[in-house]
Amino acid sequence: MMRAMPVALPPLLRCLATLALSLGLAAQAAPVAVPKPPVAPTKPHVVASPFGDRTDEYHWLRDDHPRRKRPEVMRHLQAENAYTGRMMAPLARVRAELVAEMQAHVPAADSTPPWFDNGHWYWERFAKGADYPMLMRRPGTPEGPDPKAREELVLDQARQARGQAFYSLGQAAVSPDGRWLAWTEDTQGRTTHRLRIRDLKTGRVLPDQVPGVLDPVVWSADNRSVFYLQQDPVTLQGSAVRRHVVGTPARRDAVVYEEADKTLMTTLSASASRRYLLIQMEGYDTTELRAVPTDRPGSPPVTIQARQPGVLSWGDHLGGRWVFRTNDNALNFKLVEAPEAAPEDRARWKDLVPARDDAAVEGFALMRGGVVVEERVDAARRLRVLPADGRPPYLVPGSAPASTMELLPHPDAGSPWLRYTVTSLTEPLATHDLDLASGRSVLRKQQLVPGYDAARYATLRTWATSRDGLRIPIVLVHRPDRARPDGRAPLLVEAYGAYGAPSDPLFGITRLPLLDRGFVIAIAQVRGGSEMGQAWYEAGRLRHKQNSFNDFVDATRHLVSEGWGDKSRVFASGGSAGGLLMAAVANQAGADYRGIAAHVPFVDVVTTMLDETIPLTANEWSQWGDPRRQPDHDFMLAYSPYDHIAARPYPAMLVTSGLWDGQVQYYEPAKYVARLRARKTDAQPLLFAINMSTGHQGHSGRFERFKDAALEQAFFLSLAGLAPALPGRVR
Repeated sequence: MMRAMPVALPPLLRCLATLALSLGLAAQAAPVAVPKPPVAPTKPHVVASPFGDRTDEYHWLRDDHPRRKRPEVMRHLQAENAYTGRMMAPLARVRAELVAEMQAHVPAADSTPPWFDNGHWYWERFAKGADYPMLMRRPGTPEGPDPKAREELVLDQARQARGQAFYSLGQAAVSPDGRWLAWTEDTQGRTTHRLRIRDLKTGRVLPDQVPGVLDPVVWSADNRSVFYLQQDPVTLQGSAVRRHVVGTPARRDAVVYEEADKTLMTTLSASASRRYLLIQMEGYDTTELRAVPTDRPGSPPVTIQARQPGVLSWGDHLGGRWVFRTNDNALNFKLVEAPEAAPEDRARWKDLVPARDDAAVEGFALMRGGVVVEERVDAARRLRVLPADGRPPYLVPGSAPASTMELLPHPDAGSPWLRYTVTSLTEPLATHDLDLASGRSVLRKQQLVPGYDAARYATLRTWATSRDGLRIPIVLVHRPDRARPDGRAPLLVEAYGAYGAPSDPLFGITRLPLLDRGFVIAIAQVRGGSEMGQAWYEAGRLRHKQNSFNDFVDATRHLVSEGWGDKSRVFASGGSAGGLLMAAVANQAGADYRGIAAHVPFVDVVTTMLDETIPLTANEWSQWGDPRRQPDHDFMLAYSPYDHIAARPYPAMLVTSGLWDGQVQYYEPAKYVARLRARKTDAQPLLFAINMSTGHQGHSGRFERFKDAALEQAFFLSLAGLAPALPGRVR
């Protein structure tokens, strides 16, 4: 067994670790009897479909009530948690060690580098040992804060989270005159927020409260009203854009716009010029942009870009012009500018960044000093600056193949500084400011990671060949003194592969305990993400979804063949759509893996997408398919993990969920585990951990979140022979 490097712990953490260790030792003092897993009763239920009904014997586990579940459902979920607790009891000491190690890498007190917005510098500050930060501000100019001015507390998130099992700040927006704060907060984990308003002059929180909203908020120019997005209580999507006048009852809030097409999502933002409220409707195959002048908040929205089938466009406004990122005759997107008076006249569009086959335009920011473009080449993200003064475009230095460069939001377009970050699997997040006028870059902050020595770790990019001949990008990290490409190290492969969301290599404290114990960790950037451009995404959705699963297996086999993993100790992990990936791989290539963790997995694909009352269903027909149509039904059913659980051996599996998950309802993983336990033919452990207090994101808070990571890691360490065995397991 490989030992972890000793970690110096603060006194409080030492006490907590000692207590947990003593409990863990007590749990290991006597032989642990093999617990019996809960057996869910079967109650056949017919899932109607125009192309063939199916029977779901665990449908009874579904309860859509937003605040409570039926007693028989709760009893079963509690039994699953109790079983997981008994099975994991021999690992209590290991889990405590893992949490303590992760916490030791977090500074007790910390703060973010300040950012400038409309006459103030803002930053977040963590008090010593706090899970949640305080939002602070100080007056100043774009050149810097006024050293003579007093700092001011804008919002104390720790206070807001007090007494809550879960807390998440949605968005905080200060009015143009700097007096009012509007913010949204979620206290359940279901992405259902409450809008609140505070008078920053007096510190008083107004009685104005609007429940059941999504997170974005935008102020009108007159400082009197706030635009927000009402949430549909059933689908949890935006149902209407409304305007709340400060000091008036929410029932009087005017409807600004309501989208009739429920397959589209609505988002809100302020334009870079702050002259417009931007209302963006977006699906996976079409978009539309409307705008309301912020100085005339009662005006009806004006269409800036009308929806067209197959055309995706996102826009912003600054300096008397509109700029659009669009795929109109540009698979990998391009950047164009349009006159303010005629934004839809394509004959008057001017290319700022033309379409390229070898580079994808992923985003942009408008600033008075120029346009900043996020682009991706060979799976690596980089930044290109188009100076406003006519100088030639240039790349921001610092990008590397195994690192990630990211443009941060710029609330004030008048700032002369471009803020961006650089990170990798071995490099803690570095925040930089680039002076757009001179091209000079300044490091504002390097993420503090106590006890971490980057020189001990190594990262690299490698490429696997898919079964259909394409190059699959992979980024991996290891400790060369603990793990070498000699075929002996335990290997963990992570992936997501959906929605065009890239799985970029980012530094993470939670990976360090496994690396210190000799694991190699790899991120497989499979089709369905956008790491290799828009075509990479298109090749992993709808009828091509099987490519995501094939790529993951092919990437795993490549890593093993190159010596990066012991073929008997290969593990896999993914969440949400990545959980779907894990469950599909367990069905199709389970023998390749010693253990799999599927977090909040979307597994009952056809049943969910047949039901428009389930959150996100209608919006995602263009992502997964619409099973009310024969071709879509057939290719979705061909891989749906829940429908393909069979009487075969499976790897050891850990499945997690949150009772109040608004994105993947808790009953999908609950049904999946029940059916898998009934049908699989092996004796490998199958554990289901459901958080009864939170939703899709698991624990909140910068320390609490480590509990989720420690559960998975202890599970994998046990299976790898680097921690005590689970009950009933023989080395």
